[in-house]
Amino acid sequence: MPTATVDGPPVMDLDRKRALAREITDAMEKAYGFPRDVFVVVIKENPPENVSVGGKMVCDRGTGNGES
Repeated sequence: MPTATVDGPPVMDLDRKRALAREITDAMEKAYGFPRDVFVVVIKENPPENVSVGGKMVCDRGTGNGES
């Protein structure tokens, strides 16, 4: 089963999350040509306090918090 994993910030709106999964499935179906019921989409949600970019926590970026 082809699997797509999305790592990103939380998507609080369930309808938007459904749309994300559907659109990824659509793209995989088009690319692979398999029936859509074989595709798995895993959405991993990471709050900003659990992610760092360039050594700075995402929750601190642009707020003046943390080190420069």
